Amino acid sequence: MFGFRPDGRRLKNVDPIVRITPYLMPMRCDAQVFLEHKLDFEKLNRYIAAKGREGEKITFMQIIVASYVRSVSRHPEINRFIFNKQYYARNNCSVSYTILKDPQDSNSNETAARICFDLTDTLFDVRDRMNDAVEKARATEDGDFVIKLASAVLAIPGVATFLVALVRLLDRYGLAPGILMRELPFYSGMFITNNGSIGLHHPLHHIYNFGNVGLFIGMGSILKEAFVEPDGKTRMRRWLPLGLTADERICSGAHYAAFFADVMHLMDHPEELETPPETVIYDQGVEYHVPKVGK
Repeated sequence: MFGFRPDGRRLKNVDPIVRITPYLMPMRCDAQVFLEHKLDFEKLNRYIAAKGREGEKITFMQIIVASYVRSVSRHPEINRFIFNKQYYARNNCSVSYTILKDPQDSNSNETAARICFDLTDTLFDVRDRMNDAVEKARATEDGDFVIKLASAVLAIPGVATFLVALVRLLDRYGLAPGILMRELPFYSGMFITNNGSIGLHHPLHHIYNFGNVGLFIGMGSILKEAFVEPDGKTRMRRWLPLGLTADERICSGAHYAAFFADVMHLMDHPEELETPPETVIYDQGVEYHVPKVGK
């Protein structure tokens, strides 16, 4: 209320053309833009193998998330969100994703992790935060906050409908409890899912109208394609396909173009993520820091 929310601060200095878009497209599902990208699996796999020989275990998802965090440090406009047709600068850099409680059992229950990152994080910092979140989620036998909350509201018929409607109303005016925004995966800058881990194609996933996620990335199963070498020989090449869904209202097309150019470059050159950024750009009136894991 009055321009402040537990997860952000209202912005007034926004391009008028951008600022009018929530009035034309009031819901995120109105403003979804779908993109596809293919990562060079061979190149990334060689990098991951080389890091493994150095004792540093890295995954494809961690590279993607680290690329997102580094790009937000250069293009903070991407980390904005919209509520009640007003623009807010998010006071965190957060990513959510779903975790199987038992990775060896596809029938295992799922839980969601929401992780806050510091904009100075390296690839190794991102990896440590994600590994720590996964360990904590899988170590909680009786369920985390999200599971306990869902179980409680579903125990009595009709309560879920009432509570979700109430939270939506409070959220519209910035009055929803801060604990919900800290714990629920729907209040993140990005949501990512690894469908390839369960043998599915990359999805062009919808963006939730509940919460304020502005970007969704879906990883798919490895693709094999034939291509012709300069010498005329044909060989197979493997790609990691990504489906990207973005809320086009968040910022201008120029900001999106610069952001995605950085993300794609960093995902193809993960070695640049091994050191902290030289400079970090924060959005208007918002600066935040998150202690490193174990410190």
